[in-house]
Amino acid sequence: MDFTQKNGAVEGDERLDALLKKLYSFAPLDKYSFKQRLIIRAAGLGLFWLIRVIGATLKFEISGYQNHSENQPLVYCFWHNRIPIATYFWRDRGIIVMSSQSFDSEYIARFIQRFGYGAARGSSTRGARSALIQMIRAVKSGTSAAFSVDGPRGPIYQAKPGALLLAKKSGAAILPFSISLENCWRLPSWDRIEIPKPFSRAFVVIGAPFTVDDPDDPAIQAKFQGVLEKLRMESDTLSDSSNFKP
Repeated sequence: MDFTQKNGAVEGDERLDALLKKLYSFAPLDKYSFKQRLIIRAAGLGLFWLIRVIGATLKFEISGYQNHSENQPLVYCFWHNRIPIATYFWRDRGIIVMSSQSFDSEYIARFIQRFGYGAARGSSTRGARSALIQMIRAVKSGTSAAFSVDGPRGPIYQAKPGALLLAKKSGAAILPFSISLENCWRLPSWDRIEIPKPFSRAFVVIGAPFTVDDPDDPAIQAKFQGVLEKLRMESDTLSDSSNFKP
């Protein structure tokens, strides 16, 4: 390798290091008012401690864990209303998630980051596309990513194609899963986000990973939707909450 190649490799490594540092750091709050900054910090920290304390009391029953691998980057895919319990279950793996620039998303991002995740935030001009590019670079470097595939605003249980595009561009496999709680509180959000109650059982069903050749292929999109719904019904049946309608 000549000097130019070596210099380019060093610069590439430095850019990747800078990106990863950004992903795992809290975003500046300069654009928010003093009151909003207080709310973001308090809500993010409060939710973290709530889930951390309750999470330690939960009993997890897991099906399909053999489908998971620690030796390759994956794109974890699940439904948005399972964010709190999914965040706790897959904690401390350095997984990257996508976060928008909204006020609500900022305290959720901080809550997730406290559990060892990174947050790819869209820019004010390029939005989700900017965040997706960051995630592609991170996954190509060996880091896993996660998508709440019907977020951030629904419709509920209708998968969007962003995770498929990330899998195609990065070469990582999709890992679909579902987690259902035997006992939980449901927040008054568009999808009734679930907060586990202490000492509840949590039923985790992990599907088989699959690669994506063409994220625009209707057959791939239908498979993606179908697999996620099947896993949700399986975990809901185990938790006896399948009759719940948000």
